[in-house]
Amino acid sequence: MNVAAQQASILKKRYRRDTIARYVITVFGFIVLLTMVTLIWHLFTEASGLVKSPEVNLQHEVTVPKEGKFLYVGDVSNGQAALVAGPACEIAIARMHNDLLAVREFIRRPCSHTLGAMTSYGKAYVTDISGSGQVRLLPVPSASKPLQQSQLLEPSLASEISFALPAEIWEQQQGWKLSLGERWITMQVVTPDKQIIQWINRSNPAHILRHEYTNEQGIVMLPDTGQIMLISGRTLTFVDQHNQRLHQLTLEHNVTWADTIVKNRSVYIAQSDNTLMRLSLFNQAGILRYQPAFTLALRQHELPVAIAAHASANGLALITNQRQLLLVNRLSGDVVQRSSLAIQPNGVSWFDARVYVYGAASYLTLNISNMGGLATFDSLFAPQIYEGYPSADHIWQTSSATDFQETKMNLVPLLIGSLKASTLALMIAIPLAFGAAVYTAYFAQPRVRDSMKPTIEMLEAVPSVLIGFIAAIWLAPLAERFLFSFAVFLVTLPVILMLIALVQHRIAESLSGKLQTLAEVLFPTLGILLFGYLCVTWTPDLLFSLLGVDDFTFFANASDVPVGKTTILVAIALGLAISPSIYSLAEDAISGVPASLRQASYALGATRLQTLHRVVLKVALPGIVAAVMLGFGRAFGETMIVLMVTGNTPIADWDLFAGLRALTANLAIELPEAEVGNIHYQVLFLTACILFSFTFVVNTLAELLRQRLRKVANYG
Repeated sequence: MNVAAQQASILKKRYRRDTIARYVITVFGFIVLLTMVTLIWHLFTEASGLVKSPEVNLQHEVTVPKEGKFLYVGDVSNGQAALVAGPACEIAIARMHNDLLAVREFIRRPCSHTLGAMTSYGKAYVTDISGSGQVRLLPVPSASKPLQQSQLLEPSLASEISFALPAEIWEQQQGWKLSLGERWITMQVVTPDKQIIQWINRSNPAHILRHEYTNEQGIVMLPDTGQIMLISGRTLTFVDQHNQRLHQLTLEHNVTWADTIVKNRSVYIAQSDNTLMRLSLFNQAGILRYQPAFTLALRQHELPVAIAAHASANGLALITNQRQLLLVNRLSGDVVQRSSLAIQPNGVSWFDARVYVYGAASYLTLNISNMGGLATFDSLFAPQIYEGYPSADHIWQTSSATDFQETKMNLVPLLIGSLKASTLALMIAIPLAFGAAVYTAYFAQPRVRDSMKPTIEMLEAVPSVLIGFIAAIWLAPLAERFLFSFAVFLVTLPVILMLIALVQHRIAESLSGKLQTLAEVLFPTLGILLFGYLCVTWTPDLLFSLLGVDDFTFFANASDVPVGKTTILVAIALGLAISPSIYSLAEDAISGVPASLRQASYALGATRLQTLHRVVLKVALPGIVAAVMLGFGRAFGETMIVLMVTGNTPIADWDLFAGLRALTANLAIELPEAEVGNIHYQVLFLTACILFSFTFVVNTLAELLRQRLRKVANYG
């Protein structure tokens, strides 16, 4: 009884320990699963902002603080000013104070002067034109020190730019417009019988060019490109500051409205068929030309009133005469949001997530949420006509030197880079790994296999950063001479191994026991070394003589990419990195074929090669395919090798002698510098989602094939 009681006690303790262990393992398993789900959820949540449409929310409506009308509204919520034309020949500068728009500064001049407002590169100016035609541009002062009482600003002390118009011209003026560029200032003066355009050089205001045009022509001034656009019906004529015609465009319909945005690299034109067209600038043989980029449809009888571009996102705010606000992707022309306005708008300005729409007596402060929705599918994947490019292309270039410059976030170059590197790496790794797997699993003796297989599998433990370092430091300088030799060696090595296996089998049969084992190791090793020597010595000269070139710099000059940074070099390094994993799985699949199937094939009179081809490889095919797919997944997700070996140039080109940038390398480069929550940040998370989804699908299919292999093996 005591023995039985002791055994029962031991069993209870063991059962209790097993139960506790089971619960602990289950809890930690759920923790791991929850962590994975949380990471995946966070990944897709950060990218989900790209599929949501932007939302326009009215924060408040502000009326003019005194008698007058709004000329311009800056980012008043962030300390900038609103300019109000007053009745007493003055312009009031209003700022937010205790959530109220208050006037504390004035620019007051005699009523013989003409006061106005304009902006340039997000900076507001007050224009002061005297009765004699003297023009002064007065920058609106900052709000770094709030004023305690009203202050009259003396424009002569604050003027930044000053130039003169002929008095006889100014006395006849019926309207005027001023445009400010980095190098040129253009002034348009309308008189009863003509229009006068005056060009003023900012660095030398005494250098003035003046040209006259008819009143029937519409004019859009483009000082940053040194041009003006003349509109006559449906004909657009572009002339430079010397009145020399540069080029001409003929549209299908008459032009009803036209305007430009900061830097004048894009011009927007409304046509009589209720469409809005964007013209984009590019350089052709030294001449800056404009070409149609996209056309979007407006409503019936809808005309644009004003436009404003976002400083960093590819967004365009467009207000129309039907009290509508349209948020447009300025690359693709997709209207991502249309909202109704409570006032009749005269102008619009856009700062970060705040849009100010102002009329004569009031302005609206609109908050834009889900700014990521400005990035449309077409802008991310379809070719676009970018500013400065002659034709539609796929470009990835997120960094720019200044604001109001297009950010090019097309994912196609990154996808092509990843696919090109991983596919070419497979072309190198598959023959190498498959040939080694066939040799060790089918031809080599058991003792040789037991020593070679662990040795090759240990290469899988080599860090990829070390492989990338060796390729970048040692392999890249040798690429110009030996690149083709490496490629020929790696691709043809499986054929050489097969030939060596056939020859060594006959030689080994004539040797004794230990010598047979030694021959199994030495003969392939010496054969591989000899073949490598022949590849390095003969193949470059043979290739160069056939092509009539001296070295591989010919290909570098053809692609403008150094040979050491081309796709082929990346593929060699990446192919060597994934070969051990493909070899290990393929070797297990081949060696796992039941011996009974081999013996049955031999019994029917098949040779070893026939058995390998018709029996062993067919049975092991699912496992081999799974090995290849897993290798492809690892190559597609590799980071350090493609980061260190390539020049990281995002080129949408399948040329093997061109550069590339992979999805993984792009994440490593740009994610640390991306501003959290902005469009760039969300697009990077979208690339991470694409990367995860691709590798998840590939690895899942590979695992299904491996399970099928086990079923076949068990059945055999």
